[in-house]
Amino acid sequence: MRTDFTLSQLADPDIAAANGILRACVHCGFCTATCPTYVLTGDERDGPRGRIWLIKDMLEAEGRAPEEAPKVVDPAVAYHVDRCLSCLSCMTTCPSGVDYGRLVDIARQRIEAHHPRSWADRTFRRLLARILPDPTLLRPLLVLGWLVRPLARILPGRLGALGRMVPAHLPDRAGHLTPGVHQAVGRPARLRVALIPGCVQQVLGAGTNAAIVRLLTRLGAEVVIPPAATCCGALPRHMGDDARARALAAPTLDALVAAGPLDAVVIAASGCGASVKDWDHLFAADPERAASARRFARFARDVTEVVAELGLGPVASDAVPAGLTVAYHDSCSLSHGQKITSGPRALLTAAGFTVRNPAEGHLCCGSAGTYNMLQPELAASLQARKAANLKATGASLVAAGNLGCITQIAGALDLPVVHTAELLDWATGGPRPAGIV
Repeated sequence: MRTDFTLSQLADPDIAAANGILRACVHCGFCTATCPTYVLTGDERDGPRGRIWLIKDMLEAEGRAPEEAPKVVDPAVAYHVDRCLSCLSCMTTCPSGVDYGRLVDIARQRIEAHHPRSWADRTFRRLLARILPDPTLLRPLLVLGWLVRPLARILPGRLGALGRMVPAHLPDRAGHLTPGVHQAVGRPARLRVALIPGCVQQVLGAGTNAAIVRLLTRLGAEVVIPPAATCCGALPRHMGDDARARALAAPTLDALVAAGPLDAVVIAASGCGASVKDWDHLFAADPERAASARRFARFARDVTEVVAELGLGPVASDAVPAGLTVAYHDSCSLSHGQKITSGPRALLTAAGFTVRNPAEGHLCCGSAGTYNMLQPELAASLQARKAANLKATGASLVAAGNLGCITQIAGALDLPVVHTAELLDWATGGPRPAGIV
């Protein structure tokens, strides 16, 4: 694709990166077939190819505008980029290696800085960026949300979507992890890993974190829970607020540095894992942290990667009912973002489960970080489509590697939806996951 940036624009590292990405695109359109929003709407501007053109025009327009003129983003560009899930399915399909994920991140930063959103939209986004990464705020608001949950069906738009996302049963804090070191069980440690407990994960997925610690220590890893290692910055980054993302992720990065020698950084939620693996971009302009960010981006591992390295070990013969069928959901951040697809399935099979693959496994469930809160109509359509495909497998339960997906799917499916690590923990001697009878 031809581009027309000025020399002064190309001095900007983001514009230079965007230029290379745009020039790699041959406009073939293969990406449209696997783009969830294009599949739903059929609008070229709701597919990667159309968005690439919109982003190109937006960035080039910056160079044509007089220097004294205020930078204003075309509302149509903001509208269609906002509707992108950042699921990265297009990158799996693209034959030219176009780094669409990096391009849309650059576009979102520009839109966040220069698009005059309505007061209601700005306020809603700021509240999400403030509340979701802070467990001390999220917990009490979740209780409040549970109290008004029965009214969710009559609440309009985003408010209704938020109400419907509150789980029917509030999670207890039994699995909450305090900072410290968890020693390998019964043997010298083979790996020393840090676990990032996460922000929303601590509130809605504390049981998953506890299962990961049990599983990894049972398999021979020493697990460190560093103090202050909470947020990776993913949620505000979904909304183009990289400054807020860096501010939230910096204490986590610093805590990992202070934790001492590590063989890996383990993340339970694959959305957070994909974010940490991209820390080299997030902290590129931070001279104090750039080198550490690059190092830990390389050290970041999904929990299933670490389990595969350690080896699953003996499976408790009487733990899992024979032939228990599991529909495996590929979270986009794991399959498209981190290119991890076969490993979790192989581990579940080795643990004694019969794994079934749903139709349209490449399509997003509609969670996508903050997407189901900001774009509730499109997210609900994808949620219903995903739930129908999972139910059609005839499986007894659903496994997934991302908290956002688990919450999204559970809201539309009458089957247990659990984290892959909880099933592996159960099969190797841990407790039966909540919700499985």
